[in-house]
Amino acid sequence: MSDATLHATSQNPDDFAVQVADQVESFLVAVTEVARGDEPGSTVPFLLLEISQLLLAGGRLGAHEDIVPDERYEPDPGPEPDLDGLRENFARLLEPVDVYSEVFDPYEPRKAPVPARISDDLADIITDLRHGMVHYRAGRTTEALWWWQFSYFSNWGPTASAVLRALQSVLIHVRLNQPLEELDGLDTDQSPMGDETLEFEAGRVMAEEIGGPLGMRPGS
Repeated sequence: MSDATLHATSQNPDDFAVQVADQVESFLVAVTEVARGDEPGSTVPFLLLEISQLLLAGGRLGAHEDIVPDERYEPDPGPEPDLDGLRENFARLLEPVDVYSEVFDPYEPRKAPVPARISDDLADIITDLRHGMVHYRAGRTTEALWWWQFSYFSNWGPTASAVLRALQSVLIHVRLNQPLEELDGLDTDQSPMGDETLEFEAGRVMAEEIGGPLGMRPGS
């Protein structure tokens, strides 16, 4: 058994680090399995659940006092894994609702929404979480917590919150029988659009299209 495995198995399961690492690991395993599958009908509800649970770990990290790493410079965690395949699988599963609009800072006045992709956002979140998990598995617990906390504030926390709102919006439109308008053109390749012209939407999709990939019927 490796030193890292001994370190992980010897830790108290009530420890803050162990609990956060367990939530992170659970999310990584679950969403990776979703991306490998071929069941678009359950993708949005499942991701809604997993993102919600992940944000609980993020909230705990955000409420925690600042975590100070043991070393001045971050130890090299090695190369980042290639997530292009995972990103493409999510884009395929979420195709009708992958693109959505997001406001990055709700406290910045008149900040125009910009288009984003759930598939890209999920890949970014997974990259951040895996980065910290490499440190955790190597026994660098404080380094892992520092990274997860820092990247929660700087990237994966706001990104996960944006994805959660997008997923909620899709389900709200379906469950409350509120068809989305089919718009020409909201895409991440576009330049940002002004407040007067950009309409909020969860993707170029009609109610019938949502009912197919999500496996639900509006009003049911």
